Amino acid sequence: MRETVRKVARTAANMTALLEDEPDFLYTMSQAQQFAWIKEHRPEVYARVKKAVADGRFVPAGGMWVESDTNMPSSEAMARQFVHGKRFFLAEFGIENEEAWLPDTFGFTGGLPQIIRNAGSKWLLTQKISWSQINKFPHHTFLWEGIDGTRIFTHFPPVDTYNCSMKGSEIAHAARNFKDKGVARHSLAPTGWGDGGGGTTREMVGKAARLRDLEGSATVRWQRPAEFFAEAEAEYPKPPVWVGELYLELHRATLTSQARTKQGNRRSENLLREAELWCATAALRTGLAYPYERLDRIWKTVLLHQFHDILPGSSIAWVHREAEATYAGLAAELEELIGAAQRALAGDPAGGRELVFNGAPHGRSAVPAGGAAVAVAGPGDCAVTAREGGGFVLDNGLLRVVVDGDGLVVSAVDAASGREAVAPGTRANLLQLHPDFPNMWDAWDVDQFYRNTVTDLVAADEVAVHAEGPAEVAVRVARSFGSSTVTQTLTLRAGSGRLDIDTEVDWHEAEKFLKLAFPLDVHTERYAAETQFGHQFRPTHTNTSWDAAKFEACNHRFVHLAEPGWGVALVTPSTYGHDVTRAVRAEDGGTTTTVRFSLLRAPRFPDPRTDQGRHRFRHALVPGAEIGDAVREGYAVGLPERRVTGSAEAVRPLVELDQDALVVSAVKLADDGSGDLVVRVYESGGGRARGRLATSFALAAAVPCDLLERPWDGTRGEVVADGDGVRLALRPFELVTLRLTPAR
Repeated sequence: MRETVRKVARTAANMTALLEDEPDFLYTMSQAQQFAWIKEHRPEVYARVKKAVADGRFVPAGGMWVESDTNMPSSEAMARQFVHGKRFFLAEFGIENEEAWLPDTFGFTGGLPQIIRNAGSKWLLTQKISWSQINKFPHHTFLWEGIDGTRIFTHFPPVDTYNCSMKGSEIAHAARNFKDKGVARHSLAPTGWGDGGGGTTREMVGKAARLRDLEGSATVRWQRPAEFFAEAEAEYPKPPVWVGELYLELHRATLTSQARTKQGNRRSENLLREAELWCATAALRTGLAYPYERLDRIWKTVLLHQFHDILPGSSIAWVHREAEATYAGLAAELEELIGAAQRALAGDPAGGRELVFNGAPHGRSAVPAGGAAVAVAGPGDCAVTAREGGGFVLDNGLLRVVVDGDGLVVSAVDAASGREAVAPGTRANLLQLHPDFPNMWDAWDVDQFYRNTVTDLVAADEVAVHAEGPAEVAVRVARSFGSSTVTQTLTLRAGSGRLDIDTEVDWHEAEKFLKLAFPLDVHTERYAAETQFGHQFRPTHTNTSWDAAKFEACNHRFVHLAEPGWGVALVTPSTYGHDVTRAVRAEDGGTTTTVRFSLLRAPRFPDPRTDQGRHRFRHALVPGAEIGDAVREGYAVGLPERRVTGSAEAVRPLVELDQDALVVSAVKLADDGSGDLVVRVYESGGGRARGRLATSFALAAAVPCDLLERPWDGTRGEVVADGDGVRLALRPFELVTLRLTPAR
């Protein structure tokens, strides 16, 4: 970051000078954060930038805070990239971008088109998909359809580089390579020194001038991104459609490298959700001042660290040391905000009542979503007994789990159906170790041949009862391998249908890949993995080269596999990378579908100490889970209950939904300081859902908004004000933002 502050100032200074000398030249620069750094650190350069922007020559692009990763950021974080980026460009330059500009990002989730649309944008540019190792993407200009049906006009520059130097060979390649030529006539070539900065050179400008009208060459001219997209869209009214994620067949290890950075991001996202929720509740209930400026600053810091070489773990050691320290500081500040708001809501601590605060979007333990209630101890019915032959049996009446003498799960029976989740002849909660020597780019890549060699870590140093009581039972398992050790705690709680697995690793391996495997007795051709505002399906088979290429993929909080009428969810607040494979058993002809979470790597470059040291991961196995259960448990494991002593008997939620498929992703006060409440809701199951959002305050007005909290008529479902509430009828995975004005 320190270097980027300097690089962007030099680049902007060079480009404003070049613009003065070259009347045809236009310069485009993305990332609001970079403009903000110039404004803060080099105001004299910023004055030149502002003038060039006003003249239409220096073009802010993309409308995002940074060119972020899009696989791992949460629903809200991905939305806020556009909120903060577009607001900055509007406030500083009066410009509203309609394009998303992500030339170097490592693949795109199926939830992104709807986010782009809800931010008021409609186009996307990226180049990186041309790097895919196995399959050549079939289009350069096309409509990209997301999980909810939103379509975004998208362009991949056929020049196949985001650092075009305007050589004749590059332009010839772009013309030859353009897959949509014959119908489409225009493509874009991002030109200049990227990555390290510097911008376009005088030589590149000179080459472009010579190619303006040169026989035998494509015609070259400078053009603003918005002008290009408008022209390209007009000439290609019926482009082909690509449905679902834009998976990059490369850089798959970025879902795992630098576990501390990734966990810092996930924790920050969860804490921001809670801070906004409880601070908004305290502001409306008690008059506590809402921390607008602090939340704005924290969000921008989290968004900055989602840049596509920080969150993916592909930076030098210095970057990740700084990131870890930054996340720790943000966590402390957010915990302070949450604690202050909850104390204000709980009342006088001398009251002696213990209130349970539930920040998840679903009710649990008799506490409503987004509210608090006096703690009531429920009946406990957990038991742990010794297993013949070694190990233990954990049972709470809902789930019966058998742990063998090696500390591995050999059975997990859902009591409601009597169905076994673990495939016969296999063992779950199995740690597996692979050698990891990618062909290129250590921190970025994992190549499929890593699977050729695997060591199952089955030997246990200890398998013992860790907790024994009516409320919960637990088994502790200790192992050692190589220069590392691992301790796992397997916990079953009263009233819960999930087995919680807490894994602590002291990791001191080199060029190794650690996985956690769950072989399941489920026959399915596809599985669901959570992404922004919904989930996307991927195949469990390798029928085609496109299927086989997805041998490492991203999940947010859950992976769900199902046969008609019964399924299994695996949930996590800790990890993103995973793989899913299937095999047919010779013994009974049944199908074993194995889910493996990626825990740790140990690449040498660019940080030779990547992931060394202590780590803690949490996962949970939920047999008998439908997709709604996966959504609920996924939120629950990342948003634990909080307990505060006070005088209040309860804190009623600001808003309540009567339909579980409709999920609240954010509750906050409007950023303009008006006192309006902003609530974001999405349909989480992939089906149609009707429900009513009730407010616990008198409601003066309810208006659908875009992500920037402006009135918006782009909502496709039904949004109807209904007394002190709003009736909603949302389409599959539809997202809606509501601005609620309390009666005053």
